[in-house]
Amino acid sequence: MNNVSRLAVAGAVAASSVLLLSGTAFAHVSVQPQGEAAKGGYATVNFKVPNERDNASTVKLEVTVPADHPLSSVMPQPVPGWKAEVTRTKLAKPLTVHGKQITEAVSKITWTADGGKIEPGQFQQFPVSLGQLPEDTDQLVFKALQTYDNKEVVRWIEESKEGAAEPEHPAPVLPLSAATGDHHGGGATKADDKSDESASGHHDADAKTEAAAHSDAGDTTARVLAVVGIVIGAAGVAFGVLAGRRRSA
Repeated sequence: MNNVSRLAVAGAVAASSVLLLSGTAFAHVSVQPQGEAAKGGYATVNFKVPNERDNASTVKLEVTVPADHPLSSVMPQPVPGWKAEVTRTKLAKPLTVHGKQITEAVSKITWTADGGKIEPGQFQQFPVSLGQLPEDTDQLVFKALQTYDNKEVVRWIEESKEGAAEPEHPAPVLPLSAATGDHHGGGATKADDKSDESASGHHDADAKTEAAAHSDAGDTTARVLAVVGIVIGAAGVAFGVLAGRRRSA
C-alpha cells in the first residue's frame, strides 16, 4: 500500500470516529430553555428525548425535579400521543411565593405513551413551564429515566464534575442566567441600569461609526464610477477620432 492509500485509509477512519463520537455525545436526554431561564423568574423549557436504539421505541420518560431547589409552579404542556402525570411532595420547609406559603411542590413528571412513541431515528420534545426559578444557584439538575418498549430503562442521572470527562449517562442540566427585570421575582439594579445606559451609548457610537463607514463606502464607489465613466468617455472619443481619420484616408 503506497503512502497516498495509507493517508486515505487513516483519514476515513478518523472521520468515522469523529462522526461516531459526535452521535454518542448528542444522543442523550437534555433540557433546553425556550428563550431565557433567568434566576428568580419563570421559563418554558423542552426536555428533548432522542431514541438511541435501532430495535426499540421510547414509551416513557420520568423527570425528577430537584428537591434541593423546589419549584412552586411546574406545568407540563400537553403532547399529542402522550399522557403526563405530575407527582407532588410535601415540603419540609414551606416556600413563600408572592406573599403566599407553598407547602408542597412537584417532585416528578412522568410522560407515558398513549398512542404515541419515539421510534428509532426520531426524537420528541416535552415542554414544561417552570417557576419561580431559584436565585441561589447557577443551574438545575433534572435526573431522568428513559424506558423503551423492550423494558430497557436508561438512567440519565450522572452529574458532571468540573474538570472531569462527561459521564456516560449525564443528567439534563438547565443553566440559569442572571436575574433581569423582565421576569417575575427578578429586579433590575442601578448597576444594571448603568450597564444598559453604557451599552446604549456603545450601540449609538457603533451606529454612527457604521453610518460613517457606509458614507465613506458610498463616496468611494461614486469616485470609482466617475473615474470609470471618464475612462470610457475618453475611449469613446479616441475611437471616434480614429474612425474619422480612417474615413478621411
